[in-house]
Amino acid sequence: MTDNLKGIALKFSIEGEIADIKPLGEGFINDTFIVTTVGEEAPNYLFQRKNKNIFKDVPSMMGNILKVTTHLKKKVAAKGGDIMREAMTITPTKTGDLYFKDEEGEFWAMCLFIKDNLTYEAADSPELAYAGGKGIGKFQSMLSDMKEPLVDILPGFHNIRFRFKQWDEVLIKDPAGRKAELTEEIAWVEDRRKEMLEFWTLVEDGTIPTRVTHNDTKINNILFDKEGNDLCVIDLDTVLNSTVLNDYGDSMRSYTNTGLEDDDNLDRVSMDMDIFKAYTKGYLEETVSFLTAFEMEYLAFSARYITFEQVLRFLMDYIDGDNYYKIKAPQHNLIRTHAQYKLLTSMEEQYEQMKQVVSKYSKELSV
Repeated sequence: MTDNLKGIALKFSIEGEIADIKPLGEGFINDTFIVTTVGEEAPNYLFQRKNKNIFKDVPSMMGNILKVTTHLKKKVAAKGGDIMREAMTITPTKTGDLYFKDEEGEFWAMCLFIKDNLTYEAADSPELAYAGGKGIGKFQSMLSDMKEPLVDILPGFHNIRFRFKQWDEVLIKDPAGRKAELTEEIAWVEDRRKEMLEFWTLVEDGTIPTRVTHNDTKINNILFDKEGNDLCVIDLDTVLNSTVLNDYGDSMRSYTNTGLEDDDNLDRVSMDMDIFKAYTKGYLEETVSFLTAFEMEYLAFSARYITFEQVLRFLMDYIDGDNYYKIKAPQHNLIRTHAQYKLLTSMEEQYEQMKQVVSKYSKELSV
């Protein structure tokens, strides 16, 4: 534990005396630490240096998190739940701010550590996928009546019209000189342009409503209790006003893939229908009461939409010279493109069955 870390941590309203500060997790975006305190009485804390290169407006991001957690706590309290375990709790600074900005311009934030929980790195069984679906569904359900707007801290996120604008610009510039070798891959994107933009138009004109969304719904962002029940959704940096279909679709992209996101053996990559069914059942048990007919109609399509977006973004970054995603080899983004495209085609092949699954559960649960 460095004196600098402890000095910054002491800017926050911590109960008790700090015993130790250690790194937590792999820190792909933020640098995360756990602050442990002396004795059993005082709580422990999660302590983060926020990535100001990705999150350009950390003060607004923290404001969004406060709005969402305040709303969630009211809902948890109303049903007699534990507001300190079933919703995140921001720990302010000693001056009452939601974050601390150090002398180097870095932003720091802290929240209570929720103890006695279970986390998972992958939904490797239908039972776990079902629990994950309930977790995200419950999160969306509790926020479905939140009217207070959130600041758009990630402009263009999951906006395919914005992504196509970037795509067109990169194709014109062809900065790495790779476009000529990618005729087939570029056609994958162009062949689906019209369908993807037609879907997004329904979001833009309000046919598909805008709600509060999480936007990073991988299963390790859900805490479970010791009995395996969903407890709390965490990592709220990316909460935005968008369509809930983005959360569902991104879950399907990550949960159902039988291979790796960058798998170089495409025979391993496909969409697992059993995982799809289980997640959808858990999700709809929590959301069928508020989802509109249009949201329900496009639920299965959202899995294709988000997976297509990732195909486009990996390929675009490869053409651009690998400036966004970290790569381990010169063709890493092209390998990612091919793996995501294989997942997309697997979804397209099973699309009618996916729609039938959504219809079946929505009817059963609406009774």
